[in-house]
Amino acid sequence: MATLLLRLAAPLQSWGCGSKFNIRNTGREPTKSGVIGMIAAAMGIQRNDDPKKLEPLSRLRYGVRVEREGKLLKDFHMVHEYKNGEISNSHITERYYLSDAVFLAALETDSTEHLEEIVRALNNPVYPLFLGRRSCPVTLPVVIDICEDELVDALKKAIPLVQEKSGYKRIVYESYEGGTVIHDVPVSFSQLHRIHGYRYKKEFMHSMAEHDPMAEL
Repeated sequence: MATLLLRLAAPLQSWGCGSKFNIRNTGREPTKSGVIGMIAAAMGIQRNDDPKKLEPLSRLRYGVRVEREGKLLKDFHMVHEYKNGEISNSHITERYYLSDAVFLAALETDSTEHLEEIVRALNNPVYPLFLGRRSCPVTLPVVIDICEDELVDALKKAIPLVQEKSGYKRIVYESYEGGTVIHDVPVSFSQLHRIHGYRYKKEFMHSMAEHDPMAEL
């Protein structure tokens, strides 16, 4: 068993979770489909490529530790509709972002080689990396490490990226044994026919007091 740890941090992030049309919301933490989309971009997989190219990525087990929750930010965009070269209608859209948030994301698989391939792509991406939307480029570094722990243990043991006064961090992970059902497994990113499957999600608060920094020496 191997788990890849990623640092997801930027001034702005936005992780769409089912919203459409004029109001585009964001989840409280990065979605699996958003992170897989970032990795697919790094590997050069295009939206209209054969969906089978996404299958090895979608099968990865996913989790995230919230290092800093960030603040919810709302922005407004004016959208114009055109007819015969002239504006026929205008309306305001609302878009939500997480400001100053930091996350530790984890991807688990049996194949270390697969994770190493992902690391090479993230370090030398074919297409630019962004956190949910193109207006949210990542800050470096993205790759933290590959460890031999299973996903939840890896999220518990990893050195904190941000020290919080409370001493607790929220861990959200993909479960194979029930939980909240969410529509968050990417099957196709095609702009004409985007498809997502379902997965189970669980979360809990973890005390970082259990983390012994001397154990890393």
